Amino acid sequence: MRIRMLALLGLVIAVCLVLLTVQTRGYAGPAADLIALVMTPVQKTLTAVHRVSFGVWTTYRDWRNVHTDNMRLREENRRLRVEALVVTETLQENMRLRRLLDLRARLPMDALPGEIIAREWGGWVRALTINRGRADEIRKHTAVISPDGLVGRIVEVRPGTSVVQVLSDPASTVGAHVLRTRTPGIVEGEPRGTVRFKYMARDGALAVGDLVVTAGQGGLFPRGVPIGRVQNLDQKASALFHHAILEPVVDLARINEVLLVTGNSASDITSLFAAPSGG
Repeated sequence: MRIRMLALLGLVIAVCLVLLTVQTRGYAGPAADLIALVMTPVQKTLTAVHRVSFGVWTTYRDWRNVHTDNMRLREENRRLRVEALVVTETLQENMRLRRLLDLRARLPMDALPGEIIAREWGGWVRALTINRGRADEIRKHTAVISPDGLVGRIVEVRPGTSVVQVLSDPASTVGAHVLRTRTPGIVEGEPRGTVRFKYMARDGALAVGDLVVTAGQGGLFPRGVPIGRVQNLDQKASALFHHAILEPVVDLARINEVLLVTGNSASDITSLFAAPSGG
């Protein structure tokens, strides 16, 4: 290493002596041209290498910045989406609770709010479990309603919970009538999870879209609670009973809060529910 340094120093000294000699002898111009001829390609090469290296580094630095910004924006976007979902869910819950409490305040009977904590599925909702039970003085056959309409009745009471038999349960039967024509009948659940309205009228008084409500007979359900809309009519000439398939007004798979009618249910509350078109 030391020898190389000495050799390099000697070479520099020799070049300086040659240049000094050439200058003192009047050959400075040709020598400068010769040096320029030798050094110009070298300078061009070094300039090109520097330009390419600087471009590559700039591109890499920009890519790093873009990548970092992209990751940050993705995280921010994910956070904002989660916050939007939370806000939407909170707003929807507030709206549901407000409707429930508004209905409870207008009911001419005592009612207790309850929350659904479990659903029994069998291809469709067969029963609901709510967080009200024997400790809340809930009794068997208590009517369960929502701001949209009838949900079912209590069939089992436990210390802290109760089981609701919903309309679509095959064992469920509810006295009902068509709100528009007062055609009486019985609403039954079917094994495939649908709800059927059985009636005797043969005059074609029913139409698709008609609203069927509780009849209020028997003192179990208040009169006038919406059950479902006529979705399909089946009027066989030889059949004693005709029946219509109903589309329940309550979405049993999505409902979260209900009211339990704990007071005297012998009242007509038709006017408490929004007057639906075609009813």
